[in-house]
Amino acid sequence: MDDKVTWWAFDEVEAFMRAGFEAAGVPSEEASVCAEVLIAADKRGVDSHGVGRFKPIYLDRIWAGTQSPRTEFEVVRETPTTAVIDGHNGMGHYIAKRAMQMAIDKADKCGMGMAVVRNSTHYGAAFYYPMMAVGRGMIGMTTTSARPSIAPTWGVEPMLGTNPMTWGMPSDEAFPYLPDYATSVTQRGKLELYERLGKELPDGWVIGQDGRYRHDTKQVLVDLTKDLAALTPLGGLGEDFGGYKGYCNTLTVELLSSCLSQANFMKALIGVSPEGKPCPIELGHSFMAIKIESFCELSAFKSQVGEICRQLRASRKAPGAERIYTPGEKEYETWLYRKDKGVPFNEPLKASFKAVKARLGLTQELPF
Repeated sequence: MDDKVTWWAFDEVEAFMRAGFEAAGVPSEEASVCAEVLIAADKRGVDSHGVGRFKPIYLDRIWAGTQSPRTEFEVVRETPTTAVIDGHNGMGHYIAKRAMQMAIDKADKCGMGMAVVRNSTHYGAAFYYPMMAVGRGMIGMTTTSARPSIAPTWGVEPMLGTNPMTWGMPSDEAFPYLPDYATSVTQRGKLELYERLGKELPDGWVIGQDGRYRHDTKQVLVDLTKDLAALTPLGGLGEDFGGYKGYCNTLTVELLSSCLSQANFMKALIGVSPEGKPCPIELGHSFMAIKIESFCELSAFKSQVGEICRQLRASRKAPGAERIYTPGEKEYETWLYRKDKGVPFNEPLKASFKAVKARLGLTQELPF
C-alpha cells in the first residue's frame, strides 16, 4: 500500500459523495443510492468500482451532458413475474436498485422474478444487487452490458463489454456465496486502478492490433476507445486455455442484457457519436431473484451451500499454497480489515476529491 495513503471513514466519504451528487443536480433519494452503492464496493475491497469512479465516471459524465442527473424510471412492460424498464439515461445505481427490488418483490409473490433494463448507465459494482436478494433469503443474479473492450476469440477488435454475470446465494457462514467478476481476464476499472497506481499491465490482459500483449496502461486506456487495443476474454488468447469459453460467456451476458429489453449493444455503446463527439452510453441490465423457499427450506439450502464451500476450502492444497478460498470470502475479510479504517485514498484519488470539492463548493472538510 502506498506510504502516502490516507484512510477516511466510510460514513464520511459516503456523505461527501452524496452531497457531491446532489450539488451536481442528482435528487436526494437518487444521490443517496448512488453514494451507497459506490461506498459498498470500497468496503469489500472492490476499489476498481468504488469511490475512485465518483468523479471520472459519474460526475464528469453529468458535467459533459452525456448522463442525466435526474432519473425517469419507466416501466414499459410488466407481468406478475417480469418487468421491462427504460432508465432514460439516468443514474444507473438508482435504476438498478429499483429494478432489482422489483425482481425481488415478484419472486416473493411468485417464486421467481426478473426485470430487464434499457437506456441505463454504469451501475457500479454488480455484487450489490444480488446481495439485496440474499438479504431476503433469495438467490440473486444480475448481468450488464458495457462499452466494447473485449475482442472475440481470434479477433483483435474490441466488440463486447467486460459483461459480468454475478450471482449471490445465502449461506450459513458469515458471508454469502458471491462470485462477481468480468468475463474478461481483467476489466477497465482494474486498468484505471493500475493507472492511478502508476503500474504497468502484466502479460495476458490486453492485446494490440498485432495480437501481442500491451503493458502501457495509460495509452491502453486511450486506445481502447479507438479500437487500437482490446481486453482478452477469460481463458486468454486463442483456444488452448479456454479463451473461447470466456468469449461465449461474454456474449451470453450481452444477449441477456440487451435482447430482452431491446437495449443498445456492442458498438452502439462506445460513447462517441458518428461525428466523433461524446454521447450517452445507454446500457442494458438484467436482474433475477429466486425465492429459495419455493424449492426447499431456507435453512437447509444455506447449510448445504456452506458445507460445499467448507469442503472445498478444506481440500488438499497445491504445494506452497496457504489457503483455498470460496467466492465472497476475500471480500468479507477485506471488510473486517477496513470496517474501522475506511477507504484508502492515494494521491490521485485525493486530487480527484479535492477537484470535486472546489468545483461544487462543498463545505465538508477533507482529511488530506
